[in-house]
Amino acid sequence: MEKIGLIAGNRKFPLVVAQGAKRNNLQIVAVAIKCDTSPKLKQYVDKIYWIGLGELTRMCEIFRQEGIRKVVMAGQISPQRLFSKEVTRSEELKNLLDSLKDKKAGSIFEAVARKLEEFQIELLDSTVFVREFLPKKGTLTLRPPDFSDWEDIHFGFDLAKEIARLDIGQTVAVKSKAVVAVEALEGTDNLIRRAGKISGGAFLLIKVSRPRQDMRFDIPVVGLNTVRNLIKAHAKLLAIEAEKTLFIDLKESINLADRKGLVLIAL
Repeated sequence: MEKIGLIAGNRKFPLVVAQGAKRNNLQIVAVAIKCDTSPKLKQYVDKIYWIGLGELTRMCEIFRQEGIRKVVMAGQISPQRLFSKEVTRSEELKNLLDSLKDKKAGSIFEAVARKLEEFQIELLDSTVFVREFLPKKGTLTLRPPDFSDWEDIHFGFDLAKEIARLDIGQTVAVKSKAVVAVEALEGTDNLIRRAGKISGGAFLLIKVSRPRQDMRFDIPVVGLNTVRNLIKAHAKLLAIEAEKTLFIDLKESINLADRKGLVLIAL
């Protein structure tokens, strides 16, 4: 059986990738990040190694020892760890970050990809085993956007694309052609909470990919937890970029959105 490597970050994305790889009859060797990766991942992989945040060389050596030449990266690392004492404690991680032109997400992930290349390990498209979770264009819920929604969608989509191009974030919240909140390192869930407080509800959340999105890493991801948070914040609509945004637990999310009156659309 062919082996595949999995670099597993936080949340559900790594679990979904592991399940998809299993459906393709692959043996999965995962490298999990302490304090971020879910322990549940162990249920879905053949072998799992736990490493610290700065142990990039050890990660590559694990894959080489396992005879792995292709890996998938899924899930992120909690952004606050970028400013933690872990960085100063790990000489390897500190040297890596100091060598970068900036500490934007794209720059960091590209550095990880280059490290893998040094060991002749290929980083694959992170959606290779989960293409069914990339919605095509169209309204996903029973209720479509109304005219005013479309005005805000067009307004917000261009803004979201611009902040994505600048590698600031991938998401904006808008209401009545006003920018309510812009995503940065805090992540989508915190953005949703902030937007709900500022707007008083009825805002639209728009999530996009980068203009030249590298599908190997940091692709936009939403899921059932996103929908739950939007409902709690009394949001009106979630718009994602079609075929570029991973929507985990899609059926459950659509059912919940229909019950609560939240519009979901892929652009």
